[in-house]
Amino acid sequence: VARNADAILIVLDAGKEGLNRHREILEGELELVGIRLNKAPPDMTIRKKLTGGVTMATTVTLTKLGPEPDKVVTNILKEYKINSADVLIREDVGVDEIVDVVCGNRVYKPCVYLYNKIDTITIEEIDGLARMPHSIVGSVAKNYNIGEALEDDLVKRSIWKYLGLTRIYTKRKGQPPDLEEPVVLSKIRKGTTVTSLCANISSQLLRDFNYAYVWGTSTKHSPQRCGKDHPLADEDVVQIVSKTNSQQRQDKNYNMMVQGFSDAFHKKRADARKKKQGKLARS
Repeated sequence: VARNADAILIVLDAGKEGLNRHREILEGELELVGIRLNKAPPDMTIRKKLTGGVTMATTVTLTKLGPEPDKVVTNILKEYKINSADVLIREDVGVDEIVDVVCGNRVYKPCVYLYNKIDTITIEEIDGLARMPHSIVGSVAKNYNIGEALEDDLVKRSIWKYLGLTRIYTKRKGQPPDLEEPVVLSKIRKGTTVTSLCANISSQLLRDFNYAYVWGTSTKHSPQRCGKDHPLADEDVVQIVSKTNSQQRQDKNYNMMVQGFSDAFHKKRADARKKKQGKLARS
């Protein structure tokens, strides 16, 4: 389940964490099954080839692989029966990161640690837990940082942040924006660009996209005319402008697209006729 999740929330007992160290145990268990918490994939590529041995190029100084990083990388690849490959390293990686790239089955997940029952420990212990990375302290019994389902609290805000969610409001030409039902985009899934917004709404909107007007913090001025690759910020307002008929006719796939629409229309019409004839025959 954790491998397919967008983010992971680990709830720990604040009163027992000092003795049992459940956080370290859970992190170790997830590491064993190939789940890396709050880490980014190593900026490293390995391209296998048939002959030529292992060649390595780096853009940074490698300090974690000893005085001869070329030999270390070559030995690791040979352990996994890779004798010829081109290796490009763009960050200071260690042995574990290289193994992760070679295996290729690791997943990288954002994770939030919630320490519950802080009403049972001292203020000094609470301060220590709160200062740990990616950690939140709270109490369900006392409603500290943990509210009801529809209440805004620190836990929900943190999960929203770690999921990388962005609310985008849409706007039709000549009408006010729809501020009631935003389109929610995710950095983890499809991204938060104008292309992601169009794909979330309609594939036809993405196909006929011409340009977009954007109001919000992602622009230098409002409105700003933007293309498909423009990154959107939270609570931006977007108006999509589609291609005109003349612009669509200039598309090299226009004839194929028209034929596809025609085939779909006639197929739907034929199916409806058959269905109607079947009802008449049964009656």
